[in-house]
Amino acid sequence: MRETTDNIKAFLEFIALQFIDHPEEAQLRVAEVDENHVRFRLIVAQSDVAMLIGRNGFTASAIRNVMKAAALREGMHASLQIHSHEEERQRMAAIEAGEIIEDGKDL
Repeated sequence: MRETTDNIKAFLEFIALQFIDHPEEAQLRVAEVDENHVRFRLIVAQSDVAMLIGRNGFTASAIRNVMKAAALREGMHASLQIHSHEEERQRMAAIEAGEIIEDGKDL
């Protein structure tokens, strides 16, 4: 699982940098949901979120489809969430306040 996760992570890092204007602000977080499911969370500048999602979500959908195909080939499931730094701060505050429960463990 680790090798597949690393390969998908490298793909996501490469492809994301092709679309965004502020690559120095990008962070890619990986969490293992269970033994066959890994969740990627791409955190970028607010202005870059729209670039990654694309018109009608087509860019994000294409990235997710390639990522999912690579994972399924190895018998895994993978998901990708795209957030701005502001959204991530709000999410982390909600977790700390107990308003939401985070599932998965960071790798």
